[in-house]
Amino acid sequence: MDQQDLKLSKKLITSYKKRLEKEILDRSMKLRMPQNKFEEIIHNNNELINLKKALEKLEAETEPHNKV
Repeated sequence: MDQQDLKLSKKLITSYKKRLEKEILDRSMKLRMPQNKFEEIIHNNNELINLKKALEKLEAETEPHNKV
C-alpha cells in the first residue's frame, strides 16, 4: 500500500468510527441512558475496538515512512 492509500484508509476508518460513536450516543440519549452506561457501551463495542486496532495498525505502517 502506498502512502496515499494508507491516508485514505485511515481517513475512511476514522470517519466511520466517529459516525458509529455518534449513532450510539444519539440512540443512548434518545433512550435517556445515563452517561456512564453509553460510555461503557462505546468502550466495549467490538466493532469500535476493531476500528481502533485497524487505526493503530495503519499508524504503525505510516510511522516508518514518516521517519525516512
